[in-house]
Parts: sequence; structure tokens; C-alpha cells
Amino acid sequence: MLDDERVAMSGLLGLIGLGYRGRGVVIGVDAIRRDLQGDRCACVVLAADASPRARDKVERLAAARGVPLITGPAAVAIGAQLGKSVVMAVGVRDRALAEGMLRFRNQVQGGMVGVHDREGGLSG
Repeated sequence: MLDDERVAMSGLLGLIGLGYRGRGVVIGVDAIRRDLQGDRCACVVLAADASPRARDKVERLAAARGVPLITGPAAVAIGAQLGKSVVMAVGVRDRALAEGMLRFRNQVQGGMVGVHDREGGLSG
């Protein structure tokens, strides 16, 4: 991983932890799907090594809803940040927090951090 990618991933993990402590995120595929269906998710962070099943369930719904999807660090790293063993996906409810995460995503072009959204950011 390049230095820029390390910085972006570290910053992204920090924001995930901040959101968790402030109750601005939800954890787990089922909770994220409920939030996506209820238009409560501003963006989704998906672990780089998320299972194909988890990836499929979250990616398609996020894309259908126009919600940015950020590929983050490994599930173990996300879990460690949240005091859990493994976390494959985090749904971000807080719009300002999501914007901060998207800024970290934008620091790295063509690297491990990626996104699937229509407008390159959050709308509305």
C-alpha cells in the first residue's frame, strides 16, 4: 500500500470510529440494507475483503439508491476500530461524516479506495 493510501485508510478508519461513537453509523449487511431502503444512508464503506455475498447484497442496493460506496480497509481493521472482530460493511447515516469519508476517498485515485456512485459525491 502506498503512503497516500495508508493515510487515506487511517483517516477513513478514524472517521468510522468517530461515527460509531457518535451513533452516526450502522454495522452489518442487514442493518445497512434497511437503512438504504429507508433512505437513511449517506454512504457505505465496504471492507476490501468483504465476502462476495455481502458485497453483492450491499453494492446492488447502494447503486440502485445512488448512494456512494467506498471500498475501505480489511474487515479485521474496521472491526478493530469498532472493538469487534470483523466488520465487512458500515453504513454512514451522518451526511457530514460521509462527506469527510468521500474526501479521503478522493485523495487516492486508482488505488485501494474506490467508489460506486453516479455523481461522485452526495446529492441534496
